Amino acid sequence: MAIEIKAPTFPESVADGTVATWHKQPGDAVKRDELIVDIETDKVVLEVLATADGVLGAIVKNEGDTVLSDEVLGSIVEGGAAAAAPAAAPAAAAQAAAPAAEGEDDPVAAPAARKLAEENGINIASVAGTGKGGRVTKEDVVAAVAAKKAAPAAAPAKAAAPAAAAPVFAAGDRVEKRVPMTRLRAKVAERLVEAQSNMAMLTTFNEVDMTEVMALRSKYKDLFEKSHNGVRLGFMSFFVKAATEALKRFPAVNASIDGADIVYHGYADVGVAVSSDRGLVVPVLRNAELMSLAEIEGGIATFGKKARDGKLSMEEMTGGTFTITNGGTFGSMMSTPIVNPPQAAILGMHNIIQRPMAINGQVVIRPMMYLALSYDHRLIDGKEAVTFLVTIKNLLEDPARLLLDI
Repeated sequence: MAIEIKAPTFPESVADGTVATWHKQPGDAVKRDELIVDIETDKVVLEVLATADGVLGAIVKNEGDTVLSDEVLGSIVEGGAAAAAPAAAPAAAAQAAAPAAEGEDDPVAAPAARKLAEENGINIASVAGTGKGGRVTKEDVVAAVAAKKAAPAAAPAKAAAPAAAAPVFAAGDRVEKRVPMTRLRAKVAERLVEAQSNMAMLTTFNEVDMTEVMALRSKYKDLFEKSHNGVRLGFMSFFVKAATEALKRFPAVNASIDGADIVYHGYADVGVAVSSDRGLVVPVLRNAELMSLAEIEGGIATFGKKARDGKLSMEEMTGGTFTITNGGTFGSMMSTPIVNPPQAAILGMHNIIQRPMAINGQVVIRPMMYLALSYDHRLIDGKEAVTFLVTIKNLLEDPARLLLDI
């Protein structure tokens, strides 16, 4: 019995997707709930799992094809045998039949070979047997495992295509390489152009002395990690806490424009920009104003791992009333971040640099960071933007105010 493999039901905001990677090929055995194929949308990568045990049948949508919600991608032959499924390998089927006639325990491979293949993710039907009647031996599987490690399969190479979009050429080469833009990169480009075309966007700057935050972190980071089950204390949680406090005081910065209306949000859903192999993604900390430093750091760590593994869900990527991005992790000294519509503002963090500062008439060396706030001038006045950024600066330079709510 053939069971259809269908694309997921996409949310209303996602029109279609692209087949990114088939993890199984026709004839491969599949188990229920095993990952079969990845579908890339302009926001996340969606995983399609097997709904039954069996063998992968025909593939209808190949890698790179566009698919719609619930569209058929291929099929699973329920209860099928992996060795019998590939129609393009009659010789292998003949080899499998011969040992069976001789009363062998397994018509394809020795039990030890099959076990080793399963442990290393090797499809036993793809291994050339050197034993009697084409039987696959343990030594054959050992060789296949070594070959797999030396030369990764084509499917993972395709999955890493975004990283290959910027090839390295030898000096003197006059060649060009054309690769399709990923859906995520295309969507980011579209939204950035939209923001600059439809907003009256301005950026205001300030600088913050990180001495107190760094001293607090240095003093308590070990105890913090021990008290919160391995969650590490970073700088981002201080900035999120300072931002949510400032958003309470300046509601317009946490608002958005919807047609002729201004929508004020009574909550702070803070998007935190995270870099991944697929590009920049912005998962959202819901109700960040209610979260502790440990909850913020734990949430960000989870998002970072999911982004690297391509496991972020659509729900984790949608919404957001304000965004924070940290170019300082890559060494950025100064930048003008672009607002993520329909939000009204975005905070940019930068590199911490030891610089000479005049403090009470004395020149001292302090760890300084430039801050940038880009905002939609249609909604936020310059005074509000500047005062909002100064509030964040004051809270970070005296972090006790975050605890005392002053």
